[in-house]
Amino acid sequence: MPDRTRKAQRGGGKSPAARLAAVTSILVLSGCMGDGLPGVSMFAGSSPSQPAAIGANASEIGLAAADKSDRGEQRSFVIDGLIARRSVLPAKGPYAQIASAVLAANKGSAAAELRVARLKAEAKSKNWLPSIGPSISLTSLGTLAASILVEQMLFDNGKRKAERAFAAADVEIAAVGLSQEMNTRVYEGLAYYITAQQSMARAAAANKGVGTLQEYGRIMGLRVEGGLSDRSEERVIQQKIAEMQRLAAADQEAATTALAELNAMTQVPLKGVSGLSSINAPAGPSEPLAVLKAEGEARRAVAEAEMARAGFLPSLSASGTLGKGGVTGGLNLETDNGIGFGTGASLRAVEASKQAAAQKVESTRDDAQRQIVALEREIATLKSREAQDAAVLAQTANNLEMFTKQYKFGRRPLMELVGMYETYTGLEREHVALTYDIAMRSLQIAKIRGVLVDGARM
Repeated sequence: MPDRTRKAQRGGGKSPAARLAAVTSILVLSGCMGDGLPGVSMFAGSSPSQPAAIGANASEIGLAAADKSDRGEQRSFVIDGLIARRSVLPAKGPYAQIASAVLAANKGSAAAELRVARLKAEAKSKNWLPSIGPSISLTSLGTLAASILVEQMLFDNGKRKAERAFAAADVEIAAVGLSQEMNTRVYEGLAYYITAQQSMARAAAANKGVGTLQEYGRIMGLRVEGGLSDRSEERVIQQKIAEMQRLAAADQEAATTALAELNAMTQVPLKGVSGLSSINAPAGPSEPLAVLKAEGEARRAVAEAEMARAGFLPSLSASGTLGKGGVTGGLNLETDNGIGFGTGASLRAVEASKQAAAQKVESTRDDAQRQIVALEREIATLKSREAQDAAVLAQTANNLEMFTKQYKFGRRPLMELVGMYETYTGLEREHVALTYDIAMRSLQIAKIRGVLVDGARM
């Protein structure tokens, strides 16, 4: 039970004008307290029916910002930062087609969660206004007495301000969650596409090898029939052909599976899309989304701590009741949690929670930075390997051409040529995959930074 001390003056004999003045004074006082207290503006309108400030183009964003400024409201720097983000994907090409298709079919729940957070924040933004409601009591004579109760908080140690900050942080977290959901969806669609393209490139190299090995097998069959070679050599070549066919079939199956999963993400199957697109350098803010979410959670934790702290301190409110018996006014002094032997420890725990929230932000930032650095190192390694493998592949191709000429002149056995070509095909399969591995890691970095989707599209 909260500790409460009430000092009231009863004015049952006052005139109706005096009664009205008593209630009006509370409303005026609440209006004075409301000056300078901005509502939660985020990217919502002033009512649920109004469109969000995050529109499809810059003009809508500018109009929304100007509207907030005219009303004296403050926009969230987190929301503005998300709006300002620009996608690193090119405007045209296969990446743009894939991204548009998967976003058009998006059925995620993050947008609904954001709408809920906006409505809650809008409700909390008016918590400094007085509360007005009916009051019904049972008198000692057994009759019901109805009246109107008006109550206004005068001093609450920042509790209602913290409630507004908590709701505002909820909106920011939900907005970051929406950005994460859309970036993840685009990344998954592009990952399926790149996997399919990579598998098809590997399958093409393997099928090319199958055709050449089959020609070698035909020649070996003629040599066996003519008694120039042993049948065991023919069986070895057939085994190599079967192994290469198995690799080609596995690559083709991987491509088919990836395309099926990609088509499942889109409203219509994608056809005629091939190749890769270059990714642009990030323009504008690109703080990792995980860090933005951690910062929002930290602000929410701090607001929650402020609310908890205010619950241990006394608050002062004014109330007035208007009924048949007249006007009753008074001041209320109360504490939500009361004061006990553990109050000091509870207040210290509140302060410790603020420090823990700040440390979590730094930990998340370090983790995100390590992921980005690791991926950048992998890209550098893959590019170096790609250049080295290209040189080795070119040298192997030259050796293969020389071996083929020597075989035709009878200076090289056919089995040696078969072994050389098998090595060349294996190198080619691995080399063509490197380009797609690099593209995949570039997308992973863009996903971590949250720059796969334009902020205005959200």
